[in-house]
Amino acid sequence: MNPTPENDTGPLRRMCWIFPDRESTRTGAMWKHYFWDLYEEVAEQQGMSWTRHSPDAVTVDGTVRGAPRVYVDDELVSPHDTLFVTALYSLPYQSMDIFNQYALYAVLEEAGFYLPFPPKVSLIGNDKLATLLHLNGSPVPPIPSIRIGSGRDVGKHLYEVALTNMTYPAIVKPAGWCGGGGINLARSSEDIRGLASLAQGGDTTLVVQPYLGDGTVDYRVYVIDGKPYAVLKRTPEDGSPVANASRGGTMEFAEIPAELAEATAWFAERLPIPFFCVDFLHDGERFWLSELEPDGVIAPDLDDPDRTIQRGITRARFAAYRDAHAKWWANSSAEAGTI
Repeated sequence: MNPTPENDTGPLRRMCWIFPDRESTRTGAMWKHYFWDLYEEVAEQQGMSWTRHSPDAVTVDGTVRGAPRVYVDDELVSPHDTLFVTALYSLPYQSMDIFNQYALYAVLEEAGFYLPFPPKVSLIGNDKLATLLHLNGSPVPPIPSIRIGSGRDVGKHLYEVALTNMTYPAIVKPAGWCGGGGINLARSSEDIRGLASLAQGGDTTLVVQPYLGDGTVDYRVYVIDGKPYAVLKRTPEDGSPVANASRGGTMEFAEIPAELAEATAWFAERLPIPFFCVDFLHDGERFWLSELEPDGVIAPDLDDPDRTIQRGITRARFAAYRDAHAKWWANSSAEAGTI
């Protein structure tokens, strides 16, 4: 018998990752090998399941007032036994899914499910300038940024009114992609014009930032239960302006720099969620706040066949989800007078 919201008394049993099902055969096989199989294995060890679903796999029956019934594929799930991972993804081939993703996240929240990334947090993490504005006051200074649209009037260059204080060379990148995709180096405003006209083809919003220099190193801090758990250090390939592995950068887990460890408490206060990543750049002299990743990739430690660090971070992340869900459920039940 499937549990229902009315009679379910069991603990958290399911973590459903809502992700647009548009990966290529090659990419899907890579994700499965490096991430999905490991996530499923670690969740099972903790007495839960981890499954991946496209937004259209979720059906909601709202015909009974005040008692929505939510199905994943054809299985009934409840707020007590299931949580949904709802980070927004907006790579070019996922663009047609953006509205469906975000609308579904809002529906699930209103239906009473616990979301480790509430819809607002998902939006803040997706747009790079929204991230920096939300984290205004950070003890680590943000990279100065300008956000420009690329619609039908991009050829009028009206956005250039905001470029007065920009220095060159500058980094130009999509405001909401991930993995280092679309990042380019502009040496003048004319280069920005060319990149903006290309972005127009996909109606892609851009962010412009001063280039911090060759050899700028990227530090990803994994924050679990408000504390720095691990750091992934990414170093760019010679001649590359970006350190992501997809662009040829090398990565290794490293000691947490003291400055970033001390700053974590501030970020955790601003983002009271069980798990997130914050990316920082180091230009050789100082750190800069770069990005927020609510569902940041937990990279494999490729020199270890057991992937011990990746497993450890994943295990701690899922445990934090389980504990936060239990606390949330207890508080919700107490407020409803059911316990």
